[in-house]
Amino acid sequence: MNWALARLIAGQVCVHASMTGMRMAAPLLALREGYSAAAVGVLLALFALTQVFLALPAGRYADRHGLKRPVRYSVIAACAGTGLALLFPVFPVLCVAALLTGGATGGAMIALQRHVGRAVHDATQLRQVFSWLAIGPAASNFIGPFCAGLLIDHAGAEAGSTTGFRAAFALLAVLPLATWFWVRSTQELPPVIAAEGGPKQRVWDLLRDTGFRRLLLTNWFLSSCWDVHTFVVPLLGYERGIPASVIGTILGAFAIAAALIRVLMPFVAERLQEWVVVMAAMLITAVLFAIYPLLPTAWAMGACSVLLGFALGSVQPMIMSMLHQITPPQRHGEALGLRLMTINASSVLMPMLFGSMGAVIGVAGLFWVVGAGVACGARVAWLLGQAQPRS
Repeated sequence: MNWALARLIAGQVCVHASMTGMRMAAPLLALREGYSAAAVGVLLALFALTQVFLALPAGRYADRHGLKRPVRYSVIAACAGTGLALLFPVFPVLCVAALLTGGATGGAMIALQRHVGRAVHDATQLRQVFSWLAIGPAASNFIGPFCAGLLIDHAGAEAGSTTGFRAAFALLAVLPLATWFWVRSTQELPPVIAAEGGPKQRVWDLLRDTGFRRLLLTNWFLSSCWDVHTFVVPLLGYERGIPASVIGTILGAFAIAAALIRVLMPFVAERLQEWVVVMAAMLITAVLFAIYPLLPTAWAMGACSVLLGFALGSVQPMIMSMLHQITPPQRHGEALGLRLMTINASSVLMPMLFGSMGAVIGVAGLFWVVGAGVACGARVAWLLGQAQPRS
């Protein structure tokens, strides 16, 4: 990993940590102020909602303007959101902060991913750089909530005081500025200009491509598996009387395993084929989902979560590599935006669907239905491999 890539990863970590810290702190403040669980659910949904609507325009903007301008505007939006929460720590402002920080993170991530993908020249390098880049969100998912939690508990006269929350919001407002510090000296790549005189490009042109549709479908299958694990494990643990701290440890083991596999992948990227990794991850996930509800102890559930983390954590770099290979260079940002839009739409809608299904078929049935779906979806990954050029 070279210094230029390290700077971009650091920039990604800072802006993403600002959002993840806000996503942890804002609901805690809302609960302290007496708001209901339903209101907190709406607040959490707003972090993903902005990205559903802004991801595609943000991708097109990155295609036209490159890296720095989208990142600059994302930094401004993130600082504005966290700054408003610092000045006015009330629920309506927290909702605005959620919209701003969520949208800012999505816009910055698209621009960074597009730039990194264009900076390399073959499939092996794509797998390597996206494996390195995938480490960033795993790190920021720890850094943001951990630092915000420390300040909430210790910066005020007592744990959970308004002063502590303001201190956390102040830190989260500074983090995006660090993103600009890391990114501002990056050299822009030459723009890719579409041929003149052709038909106007529309998003449906991308969706007409069979390979791109298969890639989005595969990505959705795996994203849904990630969501169902996060959603169902607390329910399964509650049913079995497992303490909350142990449930949190099980979920934490999953996150650590996903991060570890991403650290290892750059070193073996030249031996990997994207579709093989994705198809294997889908089949392994299907098997693990089949046995998960049958596991009798928290230790067994934790071990299964670690294996799931290894399987699902390996997927994102492969998906990103394939996306850059099958879409036109002048539309990489748009394709990244479309991918992010579908993931966030799924994250908003799927928990509601999981809740409805779980009430009808039970927690175990939910695991088995989703596992069967992802097993069937493995054929889509296989078809992707047959159409992919060999590297």
